[in-house]
Amino acid sequence: MPLMQLHFRAVTPDGRKRAGVLSAPDEAAAARELRRQGLIPLYVGPAPQDKGEVKLPALRFGRRRDVLFFTQELSTLLNAGVPLDRALSIVAELSERAEFREVVEDVLRALKGGKSLADALATRPAYFPQIYVNMVRAGEASGSLAAIFARLAEYEKTRDELRGYIVSSLVYPALLTLVGAGSIFVLLYYVVPRFAAAFAASSLKVPAMTQALLDVSGWVRAWGLWAAAALAAALAALRVYIGTPAGRYWWDGFRLKLPLLGDALRKAQTAQFARAMGTLVANGVPLVQSIQIARGILTNRRMADALELVAQGVKRGEGVSAPLAATGAFPPLLAHLLTIGEETGRLDAMFLRAAEIYEDDTRAAIKRFTSLFEPLIILVMGLAVGALILSMLMAISGINELAM
Repeated sequence: MPLMQLHFRAVTPDGRKRAGVLSAPDEAAAARELRRQGLIPLYVGPAPQDKGEVKLPALRFGRRRDVLFFTQELSTLLNAGVPLDRALSIVAELSERAEFREVVEDVLRALKGGKSLADALATRPAYFPQIYVNMVRAGEASGSLAAIFARLAEYEKTRDELRGYIVSSLVYPALLTLVGAGSIFVLLYYVVPRFAAAFAASSLKVPAMTQALLDVSGWVRAWGLWAAAALAAALAALRVYIGTPAGRYWWDGFRLKLPLLGDALRKAQTAQFARAMGTLVANGVPLVQSIQIARGILTNRRMADALELVAQGVKRGEGVSAPLAATGAFPPLLAHLLTIGEETGRLDAMFLRAAEIYEDDTRAAIKRFTSLFEPLIILVMGLAVGALILSMLMAISGINELAM
């Protein structure tokens, strides 16, 4: 295989940066050669990269992406033996966003000031939630900080991928609905009234279908803007109500009952809970504390409140599976899997296995929803636009016959 001239960026075990060009058959061989030389490869490719391009393109936007980048880079450096303070300094230098670079520098200053890494991260709760801080604290206590960051990187990446899949899958149906509703409104508000004037000037008896269309158009012109304003006000009021504890509790219950989407939401929350529990329990965080932490990361209050009953059951010595099944808030399969985990003594592995199952189920449920919703919206739009065109053609045909 012919050799290629490949650019690389790497760091030494003590944190010094290296950049240059080497000859290798491909990127993988170049990376192996760098590791053989005692370097930690950060980038290998045919073109030189500046430090802002070292990161994966998908990880450039948003706090969650910043935290994922931080976790992955710190995991790589710590597992390569780079000292913690030097690793944080490198991560700060590689951070593209100035805001997050300042966060990492603050953490580094707190660490040098005598705080533990977990306490330093806890000073920035907007970036590092309780689950993150507690796992780092467990890693510091057990002396396995590098392994903890490797697991955290996997946890953050999996969670980010699932959230990105859900959002990207729902964008198109939402956009399709918006465009369809807007198109019908424009036709009724602007196009149909132009034909109405022509019909009014003729002595033709307007067909019933066309008259119904003209009546709808007249209502839209007279009250459409008021109806839109009322709808906007109702949505604003609903948003305010959802902001209250009672409103949020009702809304979370309502979402779980939605056809198709409710099932997807329940499975997504179950996957998030199971992934967090598996990661926490595997790293030695006490079971009751793990449940309380996992409860805090769930966005659905009804499902989160059910975990309080599970925590109480664990304190009474009932285990996890039985109290979880008694709540009825989670899919039944989860309780059966956890029963097996308790019987075999591998509760952490069973939580992680359940997370994989429900992450796959969530993707399948979202795909099932979009595969049904998109054709339905297209069908409704086609019928509406077809009815508009047919009504106009019937009236125009009548005018032409009258003229002849």
